[in-house]
Amino acid sequence: MVMHVPAEAHGDERGALLGFLDEARGGLRRTVLGLTDEQASSRPSASELSLAGLVKHVAEVEQGWVARAKGEEPEVKRDESNWHECFVLVRDETVASQLAYWDEVAARTEEFIRSAPDLNATFALPDQPWFPKERVSLRWLLLRLISEVDRHAGHADIIRESLDGKTAFELIEEAGAASA
Repeated sequence: MVMHVPAEAHGDERGALLGFLDEARGGLRRTVLGLTDEQASSRPSASELSLAGLVKHVAEVEQGWVARAKGEEPEVKRDESNWHECFVLVRDETVASQLAYWDEVAARTEEFIRSAPDLNATFALPDQPWFPKERVSLRWLLLRLISEVDRHAGHADIIRESLDGKTAFELIEEAGAASA
């Protein structure tokens, strides 16, 4: 569900891109509004995706991309042995803990992007077979994150509606009432 993103100040490309990323995050975050961990972890379709898993996944993905842009390793190491865990709550994880983690990640993303000399700064794509050997800009990074979160927010809208019939419009109204 697309929400209005306020226009950036003239020439504030970072603000515009961060605004669209934040709007995408909100779309996914709202899909878990009012659900228990059990409900958010359920899979009401043929897909293995759950709302809790999508929240966890996008938080990890955002953190990992920003870490790579900084020349650091992602906080969570994923490989064939544990890849499936990025889409499910494990051990003591909860939806609330994943949302709190994502809040921290989002704050670090904004701080990093706002402090970068410019969006043309580049970093190497990971050395993985599905990536070309090239460098990409911080602008590319933000567009990649917006695309990733928006794609999964769309998945989440369908999952949520399958769970209890609530649509994005209803969840926007509920979120607004909760914050008032």
